[in-house]
Amino acid sequence: MEQSLEEAVRIHAKPFGSPADLAPILEAIGDAKIVMLGEASHGTSEFYTVRAELSKRLIQEKGFSLIAVEGDWPSSHQVNRFIKGYGHEGKTAHEVLQAFSRWPTWMWANEEIADFIVWLKEHNMQSDAKTGFYGIDIYSLWESMDEIVHHLTHTDPDGGDLELAKAAFSCFEPFNRKSDSYSIASANFSAACVDEVSKLLASIRANQEHYQDEQEGDLNLGINALVAKNAEDYYRSVMKSGEISWNIRDEHMVEAINEVRDYHGKDAKIIIWEHNTHIGDARATDMRNDGMLNVGQVLREQNRPEDLFAVGFGTYQGTVIASEAWGIPHEVMEVPPARTNSWEEILHRTGAHDKYLIFDSDNFSAFDRWTGHRAIGVVYNPEHEAYGNYVPSRISRRYDAFIFINETKALDPVPVKHTIE
Repeated sequence: MEQSLEEAVRIHAKPFGSPADLAPILEAIGDAKIVMLGEASHGTSEFYTVRAELSKRLIQEKGFSLIAVEGDWPSSHQVNRFIKGYGHEGKTAHEVLQAFSRWPTWMWANEEIADFIVWLKEHNMQSDAKTGFYGIDIYSLWESMDEIVHHLTHTDPDGGDLELAKAAFSCFEPFNRKSDSYSIASANFSAACVDEVSKLLASIRANQEHYQDEQEGDLNLGINALVAKNAEDYYRSVMKSGEISWNIRDEHMVEAINEVRDYHGKDAKIIIWEHNTHIGDARATDMRNDGMLNVGQVLREQNRPEDLFAVGFGTYQGTVIASEAWGIPHEVMEVPPARTNSWEEILHRTGAHDKYLIFDSDNFSAFDRWTGHRAIGVVYNPEHEAYGNYVPSRISRRYDAFIFINETKALDPVPVKHTIE
């Protein structure tokens, strides 16, 4: 008789009372060079704090030196400069987090991240191998163009790349820094800036050695050019297909991850913080039916199995920071008890306490079956979640380990004056 998921959880799940009890996950990670740490929402405190504790141990015990997050490159680069001592003298972590002005600001401008980057700065002050903090998302088209023009104006004011950057900026200028305006125009009137951003990226890559400095200025310039090129493609596709735009975004994040890894050398180890929907292999979800891929899938396809380790996160109930609609102020919302027979409800039913699972040859087949797995985004309506917030998943194929926190609380945001696109 086939073992049920409930029975498998009772046999294989291990309880934990603090992040220190998650040492077996560190052991299972082994010599992996890429560790992906997920989250079931963008507004849950414990997902951030547990990931931070795991990241600290990966940095101290296993030599990880890169952190890539589901955030914009320009604002994340300000954190990178802060923790590496490349500027921001006299500023506090809270002041540096003001760089995250794009809605939803709470994703990275929060007390949990403030505590973590203070730790990173102190660690880097005492270590020769400094840890970096990098944003890999695609949304910062306008901010990245600003960064490129600013950088080239100060480093190569008479160079050809500055002229290319100004031409690209001029192409986007009529859309008044509104991505939806560009999306509509490019979809209906073919008013696209493809050539401008493609030429800019190619030229900056060809001339990259001219921009090298001791504070990663060349990496900053190169990734901003990559964002401009891929963001143009993303915003041009948004009005045409949600599946295509999703794939462009996740393929960009993989490209950014690989650029950062290549820059720091083949032995550099990276920790990736993103939502479960990005780091959990899409082939183990119903996303595959719509032709959608994600970061976890592509990185698995590009790397040896032993070089990659993905950890999913989930909760049964609690509170979360989210908004009822895109761009409006956030609020603390109740996360209702998970839907009956969902992955989270089964984990709760087998004991209302925190626990974790490591999927290996002994239990892989027991968890290799379809079940609903909750996902909460920045826009959330608890009353409707049973109909749209559960992703059919084969858990042991989607992740290498899973951390379940039975009851969670909302993030603690740092007030930021935000902008909306």
